[in-house]
Amino acid sequence: MKTETTSLTGRYAEDEVIRILTGKGYRFLCRNYAVHNVGEIDSAFLRDDTLYVIEVRARKIRPGYPTPSESVTFSKRQKIIKTARYLINSYGLGEIDIVFLIGQVVLNDAGLVQNVEFVPF
Repeated sequence: MKTETTSLTGRYAEDEVIRILTGKGYRFLCRNYAVHNVGEIDSAFLRDDTLYVIEVRARKIRPGYPTPSESVTFSKRQKIIKTARYLINSYGLGEIDIVFLIGQVVLNDAGLVQNVEFVPF
C-alpha cells in the first residue's frame, strides 16, 4: 500500500519526467492512464510517428536494493504493454511505433532529484 509520502514522491518524479521530455520536444499525451483490471501507464508522449510509454520509478540508491529500473518486474511490464493497446485505441493512434521506457529517477537523501535516466524495456 502506498503511503502519502510515497505518493508525493511518485508525483514529484512524474512531474520531473514530464518536464524533461516536454523540454526535449516530446508532446505530452496523458498521465496515469488506467484500465480497470489491466494496468496503468504513468505517462505517454508522442514524437514524430512514435508513442513513448513511460513507467516512472523513483528511489534513493541504497547498497543491496534494486535500482528504480530493476524494480519493474516482468509482470508489471506485461501490464504496461497490455494497457498500451487500450491507450492506442482510445486515442485513435492506429499503426504507430511504440517505445517503452522506465523513467529512472534517483533521489538524494533530502528527497530531491539527483539524476533521471530513461531505460528501455
